[in-house]
Amino acid sequence: MRGLIFLLGMGGLLPMALTAPMVGVLAYYWISFMSPQMEVWGIAAAPPWALLSVLATLLGCLIAREPKRMPRNAMVVLVLLFLVLTTISTLMALGPSSIVVKFWSQVAKTFFFLLVLAALLTKRHRVHALVWTMVISLGYYGVMGGLFAIATGGQFRVWGPPASIIADNNQLAVALLMVLPLMNYLRLQSAHSLVRQGLAVAMVLTLIAILASYSRGALLGLAAVALFFWWNSRYKIAMGLVLAVTLAGALAMMPASWTERMDSIVHYKQDASAESRLVVWREALGIALARPLTGGGYKSTATPSVLHQFYPDAQQLAVHDVWLEVLSENGFPAFFVWLGMLVLGFLNIRRIRRLARGDPTLAWAEDLARMSQVTLIAFVTAGSFLSMGYYDLYLALLVALGAVRELAARTAKVTEMQRPAPAALAMSTVPATGRRVPGRRWDERAHAASGWRTRRLGQ
Repeated sequence: MRGLIFLLGMGGLLPMALTAPMVGVLAYYWISFMSPQMEVWGIAAAPPWALLSVLATLLGCLIAREPKRMPRNAMVVLVLLFLVLTTISTLMALGPSSIVVKFWSQVAKTFFFLLVLAALLTKRHRVHALVWTMVISLGYYGVMGGLFAIATGGQFRVWGPPASIIADNNQLAVALLMVLPLMNYLRLQSAHSLVRQGLAVAMVLTLIAILASYSRGALLGLAAVALFFWWNSRYKIAMGLVLAVTLAGALAMMPASWTERMDSIVHYKQDASAESRLVVWREALGIALARPLTGGGYKSTATPSVLHQFYPDAQQLAVHDVWLEVLSENGFPAFFVWLGMLVLGFLNIRRIRRLARGDPTLAWAEDLARMSQVTLIAFVTAGSFLSMGYYDLYLALLVALGAVRELAARTAKVTEMQRPAPAALAMSTVPATGRRVPGRRWDERAHAASGWRTRRLGQ
């Protein structure tokens, strides 16, 4: 039944993309974020749905009549620059092409489609639709995972869909942690109380699913997110109580095995997994320093033929750190571009909030900027323990923030133009004769006795 529903859904979305390319963008990101084809069987799971969505979107861009243009902002420039640099790094990679080219094609596809997203993300409702796509795609696993954890008393780990970037319990937990603030954004923006209540319930279940993933990195990220929420709240006492009660209730249901695993965060020297991560971090940094311009290529630390050139006795492992992942695989130039995208994301958030301040028509943009800031904090905190440097939800959010900044700037400009101009005198009046002297300014002190005051133009 699920397969039939999915097949009918994609069968309806793809033709729509030919006349409305943004529909194709949403279909692509639904496939990318959620991997729904992994939840069905038979003929519905067989087609390459992501590729079909890309082709339908590109064809729609060619034949649809709606205006399309590539925005000229810094985020688009950085996306293009990273695409070029990672291609150069791949050409100079040390690993076998069967591995390197495979992962380069995935990253290149992700960054190329970011350009399509940037060109089509031109209206507020499209931004809203993208956020809904993120929330629905990952919220499904948050709600189902939370219900599963409650039903089993947290005895088993929550996993993501197989053969996807969020298949691992740690990666799923980080993805859910990132989408949690976006759920809150939609809750703040929804007009219907039923939707708001449903999103609130989904947030609680997603929180339980994050804890039930047994991910230590996600727990650290959750602590950072909770602290940020509390610090930026206007009502710190009330927010502190809500967070304390919610977290205490969620933690109370977790079994002793969960507590033992989380204790290894403090006693990391006694945990083999934590020790192995410290070792692979040193190896990743060593590869980057040995090849600073291009790095070792994709999956350097996980490819024996590459790793053993620098560390003959080392054991191949994934980097488990977004910073060192990008640095060791692509070198310092690409890493600084990648880092520039993150910094620009925070700068865009700051600019959006300034533009929206005091403007009720931009309240949605301010809410999205505040919640996106929490999402980015979750990514950089929890992502420091996972290999998710090219995660498309994170990258799509950065591009969306660039689009929101442009939308907010245009709205603020229109609001400023519609605001009544302040009263001003183009000419001053001479008290003695009543004649107007164009452009002449009168000193208030010289005419204080007569009671006349003059104003400068524009004040």
